[in-house]
Amino acid sequence: MGKGCGCILLRDKVIVVTGASSGIGALTSRLLSERGAIVILTARSVDKLELVGASLQGRYEIIPLDVSRDDDVARVFKKIFDSYGRIDVLLNNAGYGLFEYCDEMPVQAFADMMNVNYMGIVRCTKAVLPSMKEAGTGQIVNIASMAGKLGTSKSTAYTATKHAVLGFSNALRQELKEYGITVSTVNPGPIDTPFFDLADPGGAYVKNVKWFMMKPEKVASAIVSVIEKRKAEVDLPWFAGIGTKLYQLFPRLADRLSYKLLNKK
Repeated sequence: MGKGCGCILLRDKVIVVTGASSGIGALTSRLLSERGAIVILTARSVDKLELVGASLQGRYEIIPLDVSRDDDVARVFKKIFDSYGRIDVLLNNAGYGLFEYCDEMPVQAFADMMNVNYMGIVRCTKAVLPSMKEAGTGQIVNIASMAGKLGTSKSTAYTATKHAVLGFSNALRQELKEYGITVSTVNPGPIDTPFFDLADPGGAYVKNVKWFMMKPEKVASAIVSVIEKRKAEVDLPWFAGIGTKLYQLFPRLADRLSYKLLNKK
């Protein structure tokens, strides 16, 4: 990367990736490793993490982590700081979705999803903030979703978690501006990953939006670019970002015009 490109070198940067066992977490970890980063792979499944680790070119470490548990987050991040002394980038990628109508989804399912998708990010972020503040540098990258800007049928629980992630990220960006810490959000639309094995087990949604789904390699590449260039936010695909801005300007009209197009679950 040349001088003046606005990028940061990732070589020897300590980058923690949550939800690294599959999908864009795994792919992004590989790209980061290719750029010389020290990648800390975290997720609940050690077996899957080992498969990802075996595909990395550079230095890495595997640490099992359940982001829904306070004690587990505290344990893991203490271990990382004890081993490396710092965390340069936290990539909050862990999360899942369940597509179901509001009245048919148990309240506990709402709470469980919020605990992972939102509170997991809160826990991990709080774990790195004291060190990053003291260092006067660092980056927190939160994987949100276009769902955080545009709600659709059968995704009340998932959409709410991503709205929370975006609100948290936007407020945190203001809090940390004076400390030299970058807070970034990546807001992808549907991605062709194992995410839908749980979210859409029948495959109806995937079939309906197959033409629109992004390749995970494209999203992973965009995430790495956000880290290298310290971008505040990116919407994927770009035209979906324009659509959300129009929705914010004309929400009721957009609801009427987009109902059949967007509600494919």
